[in-house]
Amino acid sequence: MLTRPSRLPLRLAVLAALLGLAACHGGQENGAEKEGAASSQTVTVTTARTEALDRTVTASGVISAWEEVPVGAETGGLTAVAVLADEGQYVRQGQPLVRMNDTLLRAQVAQQQASVEAAEANADRETGELSRARELNGRGFLSQASLDLAVSEERSAQAQLTSARAALAETRERLDQTVIRAPVSGLIISRSVTRGQIVAAGAELFRMVRDGRLELDAQIPETELNLVRAGQSATVGSDQVGQAAGRVRIVTPEVDAETRLGVARIALAAPGAFRPGMFGRAEIAVGAQPAVVVPTASVLFRENRAGVYVLGAENRVRFQPVRVLARSEAETSVDGVAEGARVVVEGAGFLGEGDTVRVVQPTAAPARAAPAPAAKTAG
Repeated sequence: MLTRPSRLPLRLAVLAALLGLAACHGGQENGAEKEGAASSQTVTVTTARTEALDRTVTASGVISAWEEVPVGAETGGLTAVAVLADEGQYVRQGQPLVRMNDTLLRAQVAQQQASVEAAEANADRETGELSRARELNGRGFLSQASLDLAVSEERSAQAQLTSARAALAETRERLDQTVIRAPVSGLIISRSVTRGQIVAAGAELFRMVRDGRLELDAQIPETELNLVRAGQSATVGSDQVGQAAGRVRIVTPEVDAETRLGVARIALAAPGAFRPGMFGRAEIAVGAQPAVVVPTASVLFRENRAGVYVLGAENRVRFQPVRVLARSEAETSVDGVAEGARVVVEGAGFLGEGDTVRVVQPTAAPARAAPAPAAKTAG
């Protein structure tokens, strides 16, 4: 009896062939996916370089008086009978500001003037007595004791005359102080005296801005404070009153330990409508300073931070935050990127952290970014 040949080996061979074809097909698909994942964005790259550029330091602060002068009363206890100046008024040095009641002091002056005249008469009499006593003593008709007494009387009379004159001078000075005058020329910014007020000695009646000069107390970060020097020109501006030319008068030697800010006092050439206490901004021209320069097109903003994409190893990019120092249409000077760093220019706007890029030579016109590979978007 003939035995039927087994079909199992044939079936196994067919199955092995089908599995091999499937494996080859799957390997081709995986290779395609890897090839798609390896594709990269086309970009152009430039090298950050250092140049000496005109630099402007921007700062803000409060408008204040160049020198505030308080005006007070030297003589106290008198009533103000006239107030001759008010806030916002510009006055000249020596101009009367307040008149106080001087009736009592005038009476004292008259009384002391009479005392001086009496002392003068008494001193003249004693001087004559001393002269006669010396003459008689020389002839031997007057004792030495009597001469010494005449000398003493004459000295006493002269001392009384000196005292009377000093008292009169003091009262006259107090009488002159009943008229309070401007100690300097300037703008009155505050008044605290009214007519009928009893003025106390030493009380502040007015506050003045000497010569009407104002300045901006500009607060500058410590990183830029060493760039600012006395004498540098500046422009001070405000949204309310416009702009005014200024010049750095002094840079204070101290930096606030908490805020890390220093102060540069910028004197305004013409205060105009600026007033003490107003907020102002300043742009200080600090001259040419070395700075790292990159193309303006390479500077991007990510999460409200300025930065550039720097090309690293294996053509991978990383986002490097920077601080913009000065900006023009073509170039921007920045802080935060080292000289010689390779910075992405064209195509930077389409990049993400860690992306791999393909560097090409820059063209005359910005190259359009290549579409993202299909493998990256495949579900």
